[in-house]
Amino acid sequence: MADPSSYRPKPGQIPDSPGVYRFRDEHGRVIYVGKAKSLRARLSSYFQDLAGLHPRTRTMVTTAASVEWTVVSTEVEALQLEYSWIKEYDPRFNVKYRDDKSYPSLAVTLGEEFPRVQVMRGPKKKGVRYFGPYAHAWAIRETVDLMLRVFPVRTCSAGVFKRSAQIGRPCLLGYIGKCSAPCVGRVSPEEHRELAEEFCDFMAGRTGAYIRRLEQQMHDAAEEMEYEKAARLRDDIEALRRAMEKNAVVLADATDADLIAVAEDELEAAVQIFHVRGGRVRGQRGWVTDKVEAVDTAGLVEHALQQLYGEESGDAVPKEVLVPALPEPVEPVAQWLGERRGSRVDLRIPQRGDKKDLMATVQRNAQQALVLHKTKRASDLTTRSRALEEIAEALELDSAPLRIECFDISHLQGQDVVASMVVFEDGLARKGEYRRFQIKSFEGQDDVRSMHEVIGRRFRRYLLEKQKAGEWSEENAVEAAEEENGHAGQVDARAEDGRPKRFAYPPQLVVVDGGQPQVAAARRALDELGIDDVAVCGLAKRLEEVWLPGEDDPVVLPRTSEGLYLLQRVRDEAHRFAIAYQRSKRTKTLRAGPLDEVPGLGETRKKALLKHFGSVKRLRAATVEQICEAPGIGRKTAETIAAALAAAAPPAPAVNTATGEIMEEAGE
Repeated sequence: MADPSSYRPKPGQIPDSPGVYRFRDEHGRVIYVGKAKSLRARLSSYFQDLAGLHPRTRTMVTTAASVEWTVVSTEVEALQLEYSWIKEYDPRFNVKYRDDKSYPSLAVTLGEEFPRVQVMRGPKKKGVRYFGPYAHAWAIRETVDLMLRVFPVRTCSAGVFKRSAQIGRPCLLGYIGKCSAPCVGRVSPEEHRELAEEFCDFMAGRTGAYIRRLEQQMHDAAEEMEYEKAARLRDDIEALRRAMEKNAVVLADATDADLIAVAEDELEAAVQIFHVRGGRVRGQRGWVTDKVEAVDTAGLVEHALQQLYGEESGDAVPKEVLVPALPEPVEPVAQWLGERRGSRVDLRIPQRGDKKDLMATVQRNAQQALVLHKTKRASDLTTRSRALEEIAEALELDSAPLRIECFDISHLQGQDVVASMVVFEDGLARKGEYRRFQIKSFEGQDDVRSMHEVIGRRFRRYLLEKQKAGEWSEENAVEAAEEENGHAGQVDARAEDGRPKRFAYPPQLVVVDGGQPQVAAARRALDELGIDDVAVCGLAKRLEEVWLPGEDDPVVLPRTSEGLYLLQRVRDEAHRFAIAYQRSKRTKTLRAGPLDEVPGLGETRKKALLKHFGSVKRLRAATVEQICEAPGIGRKTAETIAAALAAAAPPAPAVNTATGEIMEEAGE
């Protein structure tokens, strides 16, 4: 692990101009590429105190051994160079969208003498007109099969085309009227190219005029009593309408736009793109990425735009690109898109109407894609087994930890302190065994003491139940249920057999949300109870480091490790469960607190008071002059508030006679 000060550029070396920079590790490999409006300001931000850096940024700068930069003229050039270097070096700390499949497109090879319609995957080629991408190849083939009746363009391979020309006999499609058979000279190269261009125009959304022209030809044929021709035109129109129905109209103004939505959590992000052409959804695609760098939604959008349009030009870049958040700054990105299209591109967030509604649909698809990705990864038995084996190997356990319990502390500025316990067995969540804890008050904010208390209470309960095994009576069951309700906040503490829900099964591994101090507190709580067969480790939020008791250096698992992914998933679930409980308590406090008794004090001013003072406890200790400093509070109102809070002084804390512990203070 390198010290960033060892390779920090000297003052005055870094220019104050736009540019692109590269961090390299000790082996010379590029591990991160970034761009900046001011290289001096951006690079200086990496060499501040490590404690002030985002955890992922901290990991990157301590992995790097050198930094270099290239000056450019404009921010647009910086954007282009950044994309080229990311593509060339594939840096490990840059966001890389990984596609779980190669999306097919409908392609027309206009660069050939006899253009061919086919399904294509992979990089785009010159001289080929693309439509899509589509989710499935069969959807393209169904559409093409319907349209060949009206636009009998060649679909055969070069070998089949050459063979038919040699023998002077067309293939089956030529005999059934779904190919104009240019191989045997039924149409000239010019006539066949005209068919291909009409096919492209129809696929591009210019459908209304063509169908109206066919309808007019059908009516003319019927008037001239050419009924067979009229029937054939009628069937052609029906085939085209069926092909159009496969892409429903979503925007009535025939808009050409791409809509990009992002769904993300602490670890991963999913991106979904809808391609709308002529007001119809012509294609859809999506990516999933690990969040290996400190990046927000706007940054994810910028990376998606680079990947989506980095190698595109012309009509492949639409007139409008609708996104959930704008890159900062937005002007260079919009200019870069305009240069690739050859005309102005409107990059914006939809605010109202059909486009906002469609964006909500794309957002739901992105959220579903992220959930599906996580479900597949978590439900795979082989992956879960490998994750548990990696954890056992990294922590030097005797066997794989089949039961993992994770604890997290949550509070709001030291008030309403709660804790959560989540359980994973065989790599899967056991939500029926989750527990919630109310923490007694400490002086100030003390997550370490809170963690010590929670671990002690959980395993004292385990030892108590182990001691009472086989000696349950109705009196014991009621007593234990009351004790568990008082500590864990459970509503229903009884199992199906009349016994309380129990902490009867010890885990093989306890994971705490935190670093060395929290791990040490958890280990100390277990040692005080004489429990030495349960392993303990800690995982700090968004860090890639696992801390063990008594160790000065963390265990570093590879970023792609399934073991690390499982530990992060367990930690995030504990964090989510704790936050949900803490918020529910805070809401209850707001609705049933002493401020509700103050006459004339509405919700807006109550929230302003709590935001200003942080808690009811601090508000109660404030003077009338201090209360007047809160927004919207006059002296008369402040005097009323002070009098009401003094009259509603909190009662003395209740004591649990069974354990001697102070119960939670009522109303706070």
